[in-house]
Amino acid sequence: MTTTVRSLATVRNIGIMAHIDAGKTTTTERILFYTGVSHKAGEVHDGTTAMDWMIQERERGITITSAATTCHWQLDGVEHRVNIIDTPGHVDFTVEVERCLRVLDGAVAVFDAVAGVEPQSEAVWRQADRYRVPRICFVNKLDRAGADFARCVEMIRTHLGAVPLVVQLPIGAEAGFRGVVDLIGRRAVLWPVDAELGSAYDVVDIPATHAGAAAEWRTRLLEAVAEHDALFLEQYLGGGGEPTERQIHEAVRRVTIASGTGDGPVVTPVLCGTAFKNKGVQPLLDGIVRYLPSPLDIGAVEGEAPDGTAVVRLPSDDEPFSALAFKVATDRHLGKLSFLRIYSGHVETGGTVRNTVRDKKERIGKLYRVHADKREEITSAAAGDIVVVQGLRHTVTGETLCDPAHPVVLESMDFPAPVIEMAIEPVSKADADKLALAIQRLAEEDPSFRAETDRETGQTVVSGMGELHLEVLVDRMRREFDVAANVGRPRVAYRETLLAAVPGHDFTYRKQNGGKGHYARIRIAVEPWEGGHYEFVSKVVGGRVPREFVPSVDEGCQAALDAGVLAGYPLTGVRVTLLDGDFHVVDSSEGAFRIAGTTAFQEAARLASPVLLEPVMAVEVTTPSDHLGDVIGDLNARRGQVKAIGERSGASVVTAHVPLAEMFGYVGDLRGRTSGRAAFTMRFAAYAQVPRSIAEVVTGGRT
Repeated sequence: MTTTVRSLATVRNIGIMAHIDAGKTTTTERILFYTGVSHKAGEVHDGTTAMDWMIQERERGITITSAATTCHWQLDGVEHRVNIIDTPGHVDFTVEVERCLRVLDGAVAVFDAVAGVEPQSEAVWRQADRYRVPRICFVNKLDRAGADFARCVEMIRTHLGAVPLVVQLPIGAEAGFRGVVDLIGRRAVLWPVDAELGSAYDVVDIPATHAGAAAEWRTRLLEAVAEHDALFLEQYLGGGGEPTERQIHEAVRRVTIASGTGDGPVVTPVLCGTAFKNKGVQPLLDGIVRYLPSPLDIGAVEGEAPDGTAVVRLPSDDEPFSALAFKVATDRHLGKLSFLRIYSGHVETGGTVRNTVRDKKERIGKLYRVHADKREEITSAAAGDIVVVQGLRHTVTGETLCDPAHPVVLESMDFPAPVIEMAIEPVSKADADKLALAIQRLAEEDPSFRAETDRETGQTVVSGMGELHLEVLVDRMRREFDVAANVGRPRVAYRETLLAAVPGHDFTYRKQNGGKGHYARIRIAVEPWEGGHYEFVSKVVGGRVPREFVPSVDEGCQAALDAGVLAGYPLTGVRVTLLDGDFHVVDSSEGAFRIAGTTAFQEAARLASPVLLEPVMAVEVTTPSDHLGDVIGDLNARRGQVKAIGERSGASVVTAHVPLAEMFGYVGDLRGRTSGRAAFTMRFAAYAQVPRSIAEVVTGGRT
């Protein structure tokens, strides 16, 4: 067992995020090699990566689950500890990105120098915006044909609304890429043309062929920094001479960290290289340490006490313990493992903490520092650490753990609703028990995975974020939990909503069964609500409905909300207002008002013009221009709406919104129409009303 002593100023908690195939995992593997964690960098195409350790990841060559690791990097004689989380790029696993960004202090956004800013790049960038995560950019794959650094920088500006601070320029292009110009240090860093892992690089003067461009881009860099940092503006224009290299680095760091406050645009340093060809990774590590924040830079974390009063926790070992569980995983040998980001205080093996969300005490079993699927046991952990805890019985993703004597609830995280579902049936009774266990464990791990029993057929219906998401989960059920099951075809997870308002609807529940009776009367209003999924408001006055029965009405309405009124799909975007009611001092109860709430809501919702909603996907198709007409025609036939047609690296790019119901099997159809030369990406965009003719088929005519 080991215990780590460190200064918080030298800690970096970062994530690697990007569109699929931009090179996140390869970049992380090179970081692990150059920091000494790995003696041989794994390759995605060989299935030998350390971070993509799941068998499903290695078979498919993609990242499915976020993997954490810790490495160390020395800069200016000071050793820094860098905790890294490598996140998935595929849209089906966006929940992994969401929960990791919630607990990280900084991020590295990796871009493909050929493709530039791609759809999922935009999605993860917006997620980082939501959690105000400072970030730096790494333009990767500069050795590929068609790589265009300047174009990628401009896309960061136009597509993401960011202010790119270009601190490096590439030397050479495509197969001739051999190094970078350090604009701040006014030097060049060159690698051998065929750089092997561990190849030494040379620091030389800027080549004469790049001197003019370097001077121009350096001036742009200094002016952009001065525009966003008052102290540097004074240094830059104050007549004291050229700012020093250290002053520029400090100013870039300040504006990068300040952009995480949410005020103004994101200001982000831009570095470049090719991780696969082992060029640019060491300067990227310098940039991570130099520009991204430590827990001290992020400052205090805000939360609430159980009574709703504001609570602040400073990033200090001397503060009361507080941590957020951001992920749960199941290990075949160790059982349930909980990933924690510790914000304040410290915790030790065997200690007791409080889950303030569930108001339960938890005992810390064992503590681990993780490297992908490997673990190093430690005896204690403190502020700024990302660790794994064994033995937490009640805690799930998004819940707060704290010192029992100093309760606090930290901000949790929101997860998107599933958009696709499929039926799954166990082959035998023994498999039914295994299936139930598998669903329970996988649902604990993945908040975007849901399961329920179909009321009409009795089948188990699982739902998730896409075909690949469910395919991977079913594969895990079979391999990890030994479940033999028959799986149905994927189907759309529809929703229902209301178009009209019902200003008042009365319902009286009265039942006599020989003894004590049951009585509840309520009057509710139901209306569409654009503020979210559901809202309940009570406007009852004069005790017409006793205060203790009002939550029961709310519970009854929510139960009816989940059941829907057209075809059993959940209702969304609804506000219910309790206007009036009546009760009996003997016969009224919580159960009576719950039943009244359910029935009153069902009746009112049927009068409020209920309609069916379907998930609509943002689809981007990249195709050779000679197949453009076929691609557009096919998208139109799928009820798609073409939003834009552009060009990228000599190929046509079509952006469209298409209902998910029309996208099943699209990958095969697209390959057939374009002789395998086109590719597409897809992410959830919004829910939209289903055309009446299709809705009648889905609901069996109940529209």
